[in-house]
Amino acid sequence: MRKTAYIIPFLLLLIVGCTEYERVLKSSDYDRKYDMANKMYKKGKYIKALPLYEEVISIYSKLSEKGERAYYYLSYCHYNMGDYPIASYYFRNYTKTYPSSAHVEECAFMAAYCQVNSSPVSTLDQSSTYKAIDELQSFMNRYPNSSRKDTCNVIIDDLRDKLEIKAYDNAKLYYHMENYKAATVAFKNMLRDFPDTDYREEILFLTVKANYNLSVNSVEKKKIERFEETIKSYTKFVDNYPNSKKLREAEGFYQSAVKELQTLKS
Repeated sequence: MRKTAYIIPFLLLLIVGCTEYERVLKSSDYDRKYDMANKMYKKGKYIKALPLYEEVISIYSKLSEKGERAYYYLSYCHYNMGDYPIASYYFRNYTKTYPSSAHVEECAFMAAYCQVNSSPVSTLDQSSTYKAIDELQSFMNRYPNSSRKDTCNVIIDDLRDKLEIKAYDNAKLYYHMENYKAATVAFKNMLRDFPDTDYREEILFLTVKANYNLSVNSVEKKKIERFEETIKSYTKFVDNYPNSKKLREAEGFYQSAVKELQTLKS
């Protein structure tokens, strides 16, 4: 009996609470909708706040104070719900609609940051990562004195690390698939794009191996050129890493390439 006495009032509170939201949602009182949207937003109930903000925006002038704030919070509703592409659109549109707003720089940053959140793990296609870098750089160009500049640079470095890992994995994949020509091109491109990579020593060594294996498996008319390329890649490796643990193995490929060239040219 005592349990029932506690449960019934609790259920009534739930029903009243739900009814209040539903009643406001169905009403034509947009001031109440706006207030309820703000209430739901503060409670973190973004999925409930979102349709109310959308209705408010459709009625209030976008240039009104309530219209602007509704648009601002609507953008964050999508962001907090993880709808990053949609949130990015609303943040970007906010900067265009309210260029004099105190939130314009913040929203410009958030439009770019949504792209960062859309960037996938390194094993997947990195189109979104490139776009995120472009967005952040555009933000810094637009706001060169922004307090968020250091944050942008840190994020860009992290994104470039992801692209570096992707490039490294792709190049090694070509190598392990014995597609040595594609591997040498991929290794070369990676060193061009990421000259300070931590994988530099390994890439230069694998370039020697890939060039040698490509030479051995080439048709006769291309062997001389490719063995010469093997020797060049070995020289570059030794010049950069004269004390490498891989030096002896690299020397083996070099010596074999020299012997093959002597035979081919004799």
